[in-house]
Amino acid sequence: MAAEQAVAHGAEHGPTAGEYIVHHLTHLQNHKAGNVVDFTVFNFDSLFFAILLGALGCFFMWRAARKATPGVPGRFQAAVEILVEMVDSQAKGIVHNAQSRKFVAPLALVVFIWIFLLNAMDLLPVDLLPWIWQKISGAAGHDPEHAYLRVVPTADLSITMGLSASVLLICLFYNIKIKGLGGWVHELFNAPFGSHPLLWIPNFAMQIIEFVAKTVSHGMRLFGNMYAGELIFLLIALMGGAWSVSATGIGLAIGHIVAGTAWAIFHILIITLQAFVFMMLALVYLGQAHDSH
Repeated sequence: MAAEQAVAHGAEHGPTAGEYIVHHLTHLQNHKAGNVVDFTVFNFDSLFFAILLGALGCFFMWRAARKATPGVPGRFQAAVEILVEMVDSQAKGIVHNAQSRKFVAPLALVVFIWIFLLNAMDLLPVDLLPWIWQKISGAAGHDPEHAYLRVVPTADLSITMGLSASVLLICLFYNIKIKGLGGWVHELFNAPFGSHPLLWIPNFAMQIIEFVAKTVSHGMRLFGNMYAGELIFLLIALMGGAWSVSATGIGLAIGHIVAGTAWAIFHILIITLQAFVFMMLALVYLGQAHDSH
C-alpha cells in the first residue's frame, strides 16, 4: 500500500530534478554496459543522429556544388565558398604535400561541417525530441517513462572518441605512405631522443604515449565541452519547470527565459569553435604525419 502511494505521489508531482537530468542523460541502447569499456553496447540515438546529420551535410554540400554558378553567387553559395576557402587555406598552411591535400582538405571540410551540425543539436529545446520519442514509444505499446533519447551525438564519448580514433588511423596511414613502412618504424625507435640502441625502447614508448595522448585529448576535449553545454541547458530547463504563482516562481520563470536565451546565443560560438578546433587539430596531426623527425 505504501509503495502504491509513493508511485502515485511520484506520478502526481513528476520526476525530481535528479531524475529529470538522469533521464535526459540516458542513451537509447541495445543493453547496459557491463564494464567501463564495453564494445558490445551501441547507443542507437547517437548513431542515428550522427548518420542522419552526416548525410544531410553531404547532401547540402553536393547541392551547393551542383548549383554553383559563375559570376555573382547567391548567399548560400557565397557562404560555402568562404568556408571552402578558409579550410583550404588552413590545409595549405599545415599540410605541405599537394597530393595529400587533395584528400586532407575535403576531409577537413567534412569534419568541420559534420561536427558543427552534431553540436548544433544542442540548440534544440531539450525536451522536444525526447517528448516526441516518448509519445511514439507509448503509441507503439512501450513504457514511455523508459523511452530514452539523447540528441547531441558529440555529448557521447563513444562518438567523439570514434572520430578521434578515425583521425589516428588516417595519421598512421600517412605515416606509412609518406615515410614508407621501414622509415616509419625507424622513426618510432629513433625519435625523439636519438638513434642509440639504448634509447630505442624509451623512443618507442614516447611515440606510443604521444599517439594515445593526442587521440584521447582530441576526443575528450570535444566531448567535455558539449557534455557541459548540454548539462547547462538541462539546468536552465529545470528553472522553467520550477515556476509557480509566487515571487520566487515568477523569478525562476524569467530567469529561465533570460538564461536560456543568453546561453543559446553564447553556445552558437561554442559549437562553431569546437568544430573548428577539432578540424584544426586533425589537420595538425595529419601535418605531423608528413614531417620527419
